[in-house]
Amino acid sequence: MRIDERIAAHHDSLTPQERRAAATLLEHLDDLATYRAAELADLAGVSRATMSRLFRSLGFEDFDEVREHLRGLRGTGEPRRVDGAPDVETLAAAEHASIVRALEHPRLPEVAGLLALAQRVLVVGWRNSYPVALHLRGQLAQARDDVRIAPVPGQTTGEELVGLGADDVIVVVAFRRRPAHLGAFLDAARATGASVVLIGDPSAVAHASRASVWVECPLQHTLAFDSYAAPMALVSLLADGVLATHRRRGPARVRAITETYERLGEVE
Repeated sequence: MRIDERIAAHHDSLTPQERRAAATLLEHLDDLATYRAAELADLAGVSRATMSRLFRSLGFEDFDEVREHLRGLRGTGEPRRVDGAPDVETLAAAEHASIVRALEHPRLPEVAGLLALAQRVLVVGWRNSYPVALHLRGQLAQARDDVRIAPVPGQTTGEELVGLGADDVIVVVAFRRRPAHLGAFLDAARATGASVVLIGDPSAVAHASRASVWVECPLQHTLAFDSYAAPMALVSLLADGVLATHRRRGPARVRAITETYERLGEVE
């Protein structure tokens, strides 16, 4: 149980002082782990002993165990400050390491080849993964024909699979926190006969066996919210690989798109 759920479950059995301490925990839940136990006790106006008793009443040995609990929640993608904001150099180094890991994945050339040679490409993503999927679709559409995105806002994904076959590729972007029906969708995608590329953070490895190609891409989560710098860099590398494969048609398509932009006055 999450710490807020534990507080709710044990609330009636807490002493008045422990309830006061619990209220302070709930007020500072978003940045709880950035405090020390003594600071939380001072904020609540209770003794350190009372705060320690509250932790034990909630099933935690001490505040260090509360921190580990919060790190576990952060590891599932839940926005939560755990260790405070890092300095810029530390954050930049972590971002750089994530991007390098993503771009060094050994199967990226294979994926780029599949995307370049497929008859049709369907890119799928939900929740936080949708912007990555949409960006991938937009970049691929510059380099090749017939690239679709799903789900279209307000629509479902089932109809997008009908008609796909062995000459097609389905790219599923599945970073945490993923929809519960992801497994069923991957099974249905494989059943079409199309090649299925699954791109996700390490927590998606449980679904890897359902895909033709599994591409692990780390998320950087030093801050409260996940950074998608590495996935976006991966998208750029894949699109570049597709454009390089289409040495003649790709540049001609880019020029045609640019001319259309100019005629319509859509971009500066």
